[in-house]
Amino acid sequence: MVEADQSFVNDIAADHYWMQQALVLAERGQCNTTPNPCVGCVLVRNGQIVGAGHSQQAGGPHAEVMAMRMAGDAARGATAYVTLEPCSHHGRTPPCADALIAAGIARVVVALRDPNPLVAGQGLARLNAAGLQTRSGVLRDAALAHHKGFLSRMVRGRPWLRVKIAASLDGRTALNDGQSQWITGPAARADVQRLRARSCAMLTGIGTVLADDPQLTVRDPAGVDWQGRQPLRVVVDSALRTPPAARLLGTPGVLIVAAAESAERRAALESAGAEVIVLAGSDGRVDLGALLLELGRRGMNEVTVEAGGALAGALLQQGLADEMVLYQAPVLIGEGRGTAEFSLARLADKLAPSVLERRLVGNDQRITLRFTDLQLLSGDIH
Repeated sequence: MVEADQSFVNDIAADHYWMQQALVLAERGQCNTTPNPCVGCVLVRNGQIVGAGHSQQAGGPHAEVMAMRMAGDAARGATAYVTLEPCSHHGRTPPCADALIAAGIARVVVALRDPNPLVAGQGLARLNAAGLQTRSGVLRDAALAHHKGFLSRMVRGRPWLRVKIAASLDGRTALNDGQSQWITGPAARADVQRLRARSCAMLTGIGTVLADDPQLTVRDPAGVDWQGRQPLRVVVDSALRTPPAARLLGTPGVLIVAAAESAERRAALESAGAEVIVLAGSDGRVDLGALLLELGRRGMNEVTVEAGGALAGALLQQGLADEMVLYQAPVLIGEGRGTAEFSLARLADKLAPSVLERRLVGNDQRITLRFTDLQLLSGDIH
């Protein structure tokens, strides 16, 4: 009995170890697979990896197929460790569940069941029906964190929203006249490029466009497999004040969201290459909740906000922000613009996200905070 128990413990430890390797692979392709999740897969036989891979660009091979291509005949009898349940439907590619069965895989271990209604347990059911052993929920929490954007879109219909802020020790993001370059140092700014590279869209407000004329593009995100994909740039612009000569219109892929129609301004912006839509709220401003649902409909998994205090504050106060990444520089600048503009009637109503991480990036501190419980996004069923 002791030997049996020890064998079970060893199996759990091995499953955790190999799933961690699959998660490392999944992270490598994070910037390129939108709107698909970036899944990682390793094939293990006799204690050795015989195949490994991660999802390719949408329409390309999935992680399981990449791993089986590497393994060849060695896949027969192997255990597959996959960070998300193998698909069971025909999309741009055939079902991965069928490919695993055809390759002679003996056992499949997954971190999460896929909440996509086209899968939702059917992949594992198909594997079981074919006689394969399966296990789910291995390193579940780590996989939830990795796949949070895709899970958010599947479960809530909207992307995971990350608010990025660069501020001084006294909580200022710019001087009163708008000067903000540069509060943080070069290492923090390079880190922001990596955040942009993994984002499906960048969201900003008209105030930032008029004050800073940003491009919001990805520029040399060192250390990530980027492949040149630029995120959609989205501007919340209630009155369509974006100048047709704005720098962000110099790169294709701009969506401007208004609260009221203006045929003349729309025509000018569309001629400059932007797409314009109207999503009006009852307060005469852009309906931010409707905007996130629209971005979800367009296949956006993760959206990063780089905006002024008005838009950041509105997203926070409306409960639409899932995460905040704060780069805090060891400087004091006195009077200036704040990180988020909203008001509370009672101090007891203060927003209190959980602190996930604090670390130095160059001379600046990067603090990652989370507002949304990842367990709400899980498609895993125990």
